[in-house]
Amino acid sequence: MLVLGIESTCDETACSIVKNGKEILSNVVASQIDLHQQYGGVVPELACRRHIDLIMPVIDQALKEANVTLNEIDLFAVAYGPGLIGAILIGLNTAKGLALALNKPFIGVNHVEAHLYAALMSQPHPTTFPALGVVLSGGHTTLVLIKGLGEYLLIGQTVDDALGEAFDKVAKMMSLPYPGGPKIEELAHSGDPSKFSFKAGHVKTNPFDFSFSGLKTAVLYAIKKEQEKNPELSEQNKYDLAASFQKAAFDDIIKKTKLAVEKYPVSSIVFGGGVTNNQTLKQLFHQHPDFSKFHLIWPSMGLSLDNAAMIAGLGYDLFQRKGSGDSIDLEPLTRIPFSVV
Repeated sequence: MLVLGIESTCDETACSIVKNGKEILSNVVASQIDLHQQYGGVVPELACRRHIDLIMPVIDQALKEANVTLNEIDLFAVAYGPGLIGAILIGLNTAKGLALALNKPFIGVNHVEAHLYAALMSQPHPTTFPALGVVLSGGHTTLVLIKGLGEYLLIGQTVDDALGEAFDKVAKMMSLPYPGGPKIEELAHSGDPSKFSFKAGHVKTNPFDFSFSGLKTAVLYAIKKEQEKNPELSEQNKYDLAASFQKAAFDDIIKKTKLAVEKYPVSSIVFGGGVTNNQTLKQLFHQHPDFSKFHLIWPSMGLSLDNAAMIAGLGYDLFQRKGSGDSIDLEPLTRIPFSVV
């Protein structure tokens, strides 16, 4: 079964052709980093205009690379949220239009759920459930118990900034380029992580929830204090700020992941989202003695950031379980709660 997936929830315009939920025939991603870099973050109106310009050329390229035609596509899968409403609409309406024109089914996919599927689809053997899902991206920081594909229990989530968003904002404070994550990781290698005593927030109502707003503010005050001595941050200042911030953020992720695996009986931890590209984060998990008995499942490099292969792959699985596509009047959603089972 050939599935054409479309992803447009934020600032990547992406299309992928995937066979039977696993075999990626093409995976085309048109990034908008050049467009948003000067603003230090995504500007929704500009993102939507770029999506409109790129979506059909990206689809054409994906079909060409997969060496298939539109008529050979069996199912159209598209992210219908969560994300920027205007951006979602462009991808969703494109998928609906193609499905209607070709009289083929289409199905809506939860973008966050797809981040977890991205890690699973590259595994040579099926994953044993239940597993813990850890989504770390620019827009989402989430812990879920995965009882099976499509069966989730939300354990914790951010109450303010997502982890990737916090990286971007701290990078902007330090006059670093967007996106901030890769640059902060690079600087952190040369810094002293104990130089600044940063800590992530504690959410009293749920010990599994995340809060990075206070951490971000603490970095801002530390920068201002350093600038009182010298308006221009020294390179060593930047190294130490990056290392201390990254350590505080990752310590919090590890602490709450540890709490989750102590409470819930899982044998695997499934990671998803662009922050999982961070090699320091991977090393911390793999070197931590409390995670040595767990199977740690990471997305491959091409599937960690927003992409359409994960949308097509999960779309195939959803279609198999439901036995049909979605109604053509499916609405876009800026937020999609994980189903509680």
